[in-house]
Amino acid sequence: MAAPVNFSTDQEGATPIPDEFKALDLYWRAANYLSVGQIYLYGKNPLLRRPLEISDIKPRLLGHWGTVPGQNFIYCHLNRLIMNKGISCLYISGPGHGGNA
Repeated sequence: MAAPVNFSTDQEGATPIPDEFKALDLYWRAANYLSVGQIYLYGKNPLLRRPLEISDIKPRLLGHWGTVPGQNFIYCHLNRLIMNKGISCLYISGPGHGGNA
C-alpha cells in the first residue's frame, strides 16, 4: 500500500497543494461567508464596511448553519466534477434547512 501524500505546506519536502484545490478552498470559504451573511444579517452591511450593530442582525433567523459547510463542500466538489468531467448530475439535498431556507 502506498504511503499517503503529505500536502502540508509547513513541512520540508511536503507535496505542494495544487492550484485547483487552493481555488476550491477559497470558493468554499467565500460560499460559507455568504451563507452566514444570508442567515444572520440584514442586507444593509454585507461587506462589514462598518462595525456590526444590533440592528444589522436578524431577530428571527431563516436557515440553519449546522449543515451549511457540508452542503457548500458538496456543491464545490460536484461543480468541479461537472466542469472537469462534463457530467450531468442532479443533487437533491435534505429537507431544505441548510443555508438560507
